[in-house]
Amino acid sequence: MDFFSTIWIIIQVVIGYNLILPALLYLLWPLLRKRGRAIPDAMLPELDYAFIVTAYQYTETLPAVVNSILALPYQNYMVYIVADNCDISNLHFDDSRIVVLRPPEVLASNTRSHHYALKNFRRQHDVLTIIDSDNLVDTAYLREMNVAFATGANVVQGLRAAKNLEGQIAALDAARDIYYHFYDGRILYEIGSSATLSGSGMAFRVPLYREFLETHDITGAGFDKVLQAWLLNRGVRIAFSMSAVVFDEKTSRPEQLINQRSRWINTWFKYFKLGFGIFFKGLLRLNRNQFFFGIVLLRPPLFLFLLASVLCMSLNLLTGHLSAALLWLSALGIFVVFFFVALLHSHTDQRIYRSLRNIPGFIGYQLLSLLKSRRANKISVSTQHFYTGETEKSKDEA
Repeated sequence: MDFFSTIWIIIQVVIGYNLILPALLYLLWPLLRKRGRAIPDAMLPELDYAFIVTAYQYTETLPAVVNSILALPYQNYMVYIVADNCDISNLHFDDSRIVVLRPPEVLASNTRSHHYALKNFRRQHDVLTIIDSDNLVDTAYLREMNVAFATGANVVQGLRAAKNLEGQIAALDAARDIYYHFYDGRILYEIGSSATLSGSGMAFRVPLYREFLETHDITGAGFDKVLQAWLLNRGVRIAFSMSAVVFDEKTSRPEQLINQRSRWINTWFKYFKLGFGIFFKGLLRLNRNQFFFGIVLLRPPLFLFLLASVLCMSLNLLTGHLSAALLWLSALGIFVVFFFVALLHSHTDQRIYRSLRNIPGFIGYQLLSLLKSRRANKISVSTQHFYTGETEKSKDEA
């Protein structure tokens, strides 16, 4: 076997393992699964929460998210709205637990907004939880967070469920989220590793997150990528709660999807290398948390490894390597099966299943995102939403 053939095989293995990774995680799940113990309500702590809600330029969705928080059957919290570069003249809340903060300078950064909120806390809170300005909070959110923290967690990622499924793009966006929540959230955590962070619907012990903010000033997209790597390098395990739900607004228009995904792709290329250190640290220390999490961090975005796999299969067909092409076809089939496994485990809405026939077009939009990804953070620092449900439009920080 010559040098180039060896390199070609290595490239195919590096790409192809991503197709069978969901199947491997699923098969390991019953073998390594750690079941949490049930905790009676009477034994749950009533932690003092700080909600941090960040808005950039637009405030239209803030009343809806605040109303969803005020509807919680829980009293021990305060809400800190950081209205960065916003007109707050129309923001009026009668409840004393709602604090509206307008920074004197434009921050244009999630971490800077979070740090600004921390510096303006009205009291010492036990836990802070981060909510996007377009989210809605489920009524059991804080109770379920209390359950997770009662088991000893210091960081908890909740479930981000779709707030809107109108339109094919929104439904496909929700399908993608279900896949990631199942494998990168539920299964990864239950086999002894950590759930990946999703940017909102996550909660932290206040001293831990304060320490992160005091040592990191991150602009542009991707603060959650840096944060989760920092946590894993410290040996912290990120818990996952299927029952602590926030409803997240899904992308619904092509231009919105392209701009959002271009920032996400830019973020992956910028930060995926953090996975190498975590993976090798876990390998050397035989640390299950770091080992599995490092593998997941190194995985490319979904559409990238699917396109690369189809390309590899096509090249093998064109060069007459039929057995290799059949291996690729089998691996793609395995991926499809276990993609549906995630949907079946998640009580998926029928509108999401019907949207799957439009996957090629969805991937096409993401190819356009790839072309724009190099200058993604210069195009926009936020995602504009157009869902006409609770609100007309909103912007949330990247």
